[in-house]
Amino acid sequence: MTERSRPAPDRPQGKYPEATWGFISVNLYPQPTGNTIGEGADMSDNYRKDPEAIAQLTPKQYRVTQQAATEPAFNNEFWDNKEPGIYVDVVSGEPLFASVNKYDSQSGWPSFTVPIEAGNVVERQDTDLGMIRTEVRSTHGDSHLGHVFPDGPAEAGGLRYCINSAALRFIPVDDLEREGYGEYRKLFETGSAS
Repeated sequence: MTERSRPAPDRPQGKYPEATWGFISVNLYPQPTGNTIGEGADMSDNYRKDPEAIAQLTPKQYRVTQQAATEPAFNNEFWDNKEPGIYVDVVSGEPLFASVNKYDSQSGWPSFTVPIEAGNVVERQDTDLGMIRTEVRSTHGDSHLGHVFPDGPAEAGGLRYCINSAALRFIPVDDLEREGYGEYRKLFETGSAS
């Protein structure tokens, strides 16, 4: 192997080609296990840390989800996304957050007041950087997502889940059934409580 062809040490290895080329991005994200997408796949209890999905992550996604890195503020995919839908773990596919609970915290990262499924996120004490923070990880994928802070909107419970876009895959509301997340459509129906 020549120096030129040697992969970077922090680069995930796998049999798949790069997920991005310049400004072109290819959708190589994990899908539910054991079901066929497009036929209303049953997402429940199928979430796991998928080695194939990890092998397909971009370098940024790998650094964030597997090495607990933080992507730059205001320079990430979803910080200003206002489209209705849900955000799932890029590794496991487990549902994490919904746009109905997203708000502009002016931090430069996607911020949510509450997870879509409390059982799909775990909180751990983080003492890196000389401060005490609460790290947020996905339960089944064990992906680093970001941190939760007690400075969110008081009327919504006071929490701010500050999440890295690179840890997320966005599912637009119109694609929920096709992608196997149809049960979450109720969050976007008129008169539904978030």
